[in-house]
Amino acid sequence: MGANVARRAAGDGMTARIVCLHGVESTGKSTLAPRLAARFDAPWVPEYGREYAEVHGLDFTSRDLMAMARGQQERIAAAAKSGRLAIADTDALMTAAWHRMLFGTVPVALMMFPKADLYLFFDRDVPWVDDGTRFFGTAERRAAFDAASRDVLNQAGVRWQGVSGDWSAREATAIAAMDALLAEE
Repeated sequence: MGANVARRAAGDGMTARIVCLHGVESTGKSTLAPRLAARFDAPWVPEYGREYAEVHGLDFTSRDLMAMARGQQERIAAAAKSGRLAIADTDALMTAAWHRMLFGTVPVALMMFPKADLYLFFDRDVPWVDDGTRFFGTAERRAAFDAASRDVLNQAGVRWQGVSGDWSAREATAIAAMDALLAEE
C-alpha cells in the first residue's frame, strides 16, 4: 500500500500522490521541480530549508534542521490537498541525510514524518555548482552525502527511482517514473 493510500485510509486529508526529489546538492532538483509541476499540472513545494537559511543563516543546529523538516512537511501537506499529484523539492528524509552529514546522527523524529509515494533520487553525475548556500562540493564530501542520502531512503523502506545522466535524460526518467506512479491509480 502506497504511503498516501495509507494516509487517505487514515483520513488525514492528504489526497494527492506525493513525488519527492531527493539527492545531494547541485543535481538539478530545484531546476526540474517546476518543469515537472507544469507538465503534470501539479503544485510543487520548493525547498523550505533554502528559505529558512536566507532568514536564519547557514550555521545550522539540530533544532534548525527539525524546524526545516516541520516547515517542509506543512507545505507538502497543504499542496497534497489540491489534486492527484504534488511534487516536493525535498522532505524530512533529505533533512535526515543533512543531519547525518552535519552531526553524525539521524534523529528518529526525522524518520517518522509522512513519506512520499515515490522518491526520485538525483545522482551526482553532473558538475557541482556553488550557489553560495551549498556545503558539500568536494568529490569526497559529495560522495559521502550521496551515500547518506541513499542510506536514509533504504532505511525508511520507501519506493525510489534513480535519476541520472544529462538534463534531458533526468527529465525523461522523472516523467516516466511519475507516469508509472499515476498509472497505478
